[in-house]
Parts: sequence; C-alpha cells; structure tokens
Amino acid sequence: MEEERSEFGPLAALMADPTVEEVWINSPHRIFIARAGVSQLTNLVLSEQEVRDIVERLLMWGGRRLDLSHPFVDARLPDGSRLHVAIPEVTATHWAVNIRKHLIRGKSLQELSALGVMTPMIADYLQRAVVDGLNILVSGSTQAGKTTLLNALVSATPFHNRVITIEEVFELKPRLPDWIALQTRPANLQGEGEIPLRRLIKEALRMRPSHLIVGEIREAEALDLLIALNSGLPGMATIHANSARDALSKLQTLPLLAGENISYQFVAPIVASTIDLIVHTTILRDTGERRIVEIAHATGRVENDRAEIEEIFTYKDGKYEVGLGDPERLFRSNPVKIRN
Repeated sequence: MEEERSEFGPLAALMADPTVEEVWINSPHRIFIARAGVSQLTNLVLSEQEVRDIVERLLMWGGRRLDLSHPFVDARLPDGSRLHVAIPEVTATHWAVNIRKHLIRGKSLQELSALGVMTPMIADYLQRAVVDGLNILVSGSTQAGKTTLLNALVSATPFHNRVITIEEVFELKPRLPDWIALQTRPANLQGEGEIPLRRLIKEALRMRPSHLIVGEIREAEALDLLIALNSGLPGMATIHANSARDALSKLQTLPLLAGENISYQFVAPIVASTIDLIVHTTILRDTGERRIVEIAHATGRVENDRAEIEEIFTYKDGKYEVGLGDPERLFRSNPVKIRN
C-alpha cells in the first residue's frame, strides 16, 4: 500500500478516498475530482515537475511511453485505475491528466443490484440472457459504468465456457476459470509493431472461444465483431451512446470506416440479426447514481435501412416499466437456475 501511495505522490490521499471516482489535472493549479458524478475543484496545488513526476512513475508500471511522437497515452495502473495523459502541443500549455478509478469493479450482477444499479429482477433477467448465449451491447456515456456492468455480465457466463476479452487497456477481470485477456499494442518509435483491435478479434477466433468480448468498439473493429457474432459465436461489447436506439444506429455506422466497399445497406441487416439485447446505463442527474435505464431488443427487422428495436424494460419515475417487447421471447431455452 505504501508503494502504491508513493506512486501517486501528492494525489495519494485523493486516490485512497473511496468517495472519489476520478481525478483530473487541467493544470498544476487546477486539479478536479468527481464525487457522485459531480465535479469539484480541489485546493491541491502542484508544480509542473510534480505533475510530470507522477505521470512518469505511473507509466513505468504500465509499460507505456509518452513523448512528442506519442503525445497521448492510455494505461492501466496497479490498482486497476485507468490513466490517460495528453501533452503539448496537443494540449495548449499544460499536461492534461485523467485517472479514472473503478470503485465497484469485480462485482456480480446481484451485487450491482444491491448497489442500486438495477433491481434483482433485472439482474436475474440479464443473467439468464448471458447463460442463454444472447449477444449483448452495453451502451452509455463516459463514466456511466459500462465496463463495470460488462465485467458483471461476463462473470455470469457458465464456468465451462472459454471467454476471450479484447481491450485497448486491460480493465475487465471476470470471475471465470477459463479466461484469456488480450490487449492492443501501439506502434514503436519506427512506426512498427502495432496490434489493433481488428487484428486481435481475428486472432481470438483461432483460440476456441465460447464467448468473445470487446471492451469498447469505436471504429472499424465493429465490422469484425459483427461478422464473428453473426456466425453464431456469442459475444458482448460496450459502445458510447445516448440511448439504446442511438447505440444500435452507431453500431451500423462504425463498420463503414472499414472501407468504401462496406455500405449502410449491407450492415443494417447484419446488426438487426446479430444483436439481441441493448442495455443502456447512465448517471442519474439528481443523485449521481449509476443505473440501467433501458433494456431493448433488436427485432431482426430493418426499416428504412435501420435496424428496429423494441423496448423491454424502461426506468421511469423510480421504477421499471415493461415495454411492448415480450421479455421472454428472446430465450431459446427454458428458464435456468440463477447462479449465486
């Protein structure tokens, strides 16, 4: 613990505070934290050199580098937090540092329901969906708890399954005996050796996966994931979006980045037939709590080149309402016994 505190230096007290969700440095004199989803300016003042020393110590553990040729860095820290740094001339004057903590990492669906992220009924429903091999897309804004929810969903897969997770930075830690974690690699100083998400997805398919998990889809790797899942391999992923409908629309758009020969009309039916559930999570503005606010089903139909969805559960006025879609229609098997 003392070694971990020394790595964070003047930020050690903030990192040790369980109520602090994120720490970011706009300048040595403007250091912010987030509590319950609300940002606060701290009275902590550092020097330029202290900021650099903190970053350099943290990067030594992560094996990542930061220089003029690589002015951004994204790395996982020893305590599981995630570090992002940007330096001039990408930033105007000062180093911009973000340290995102994972306060409820490693929780199961049932444990998340006890924390108010969902009700026990929703937790049981999602666990049944995972056990039945449904393809699940988790959507939400930054810091809405997408990775934490995805980790809980992955942990709900049956123990006999072989799960392969693919991420830009290691964050997922599912409670599973047969699990392989893969991580992207940036190019070296000569511009060689890069291993992108698209390459990892293709390699993962050669590793006999029962479930394929992509930590976050942002670009053309969405096409590779869709093709893999469309072949019958169950999987999950997260995506930034404002709603379940926007998430599915974005999933149709990202594959277009793979090349001019990929059309919207080609992608739409693949998305419609591949994705089973979209689980949307957000931070409630009035309380700062993270909560699942929408669970929707991709019906398989395409209208005006858009995959259609039906709402299954929607969180309104403090409770979940059942939508037009039948919650039971997705399950290919009889109700299963929920694992504790």
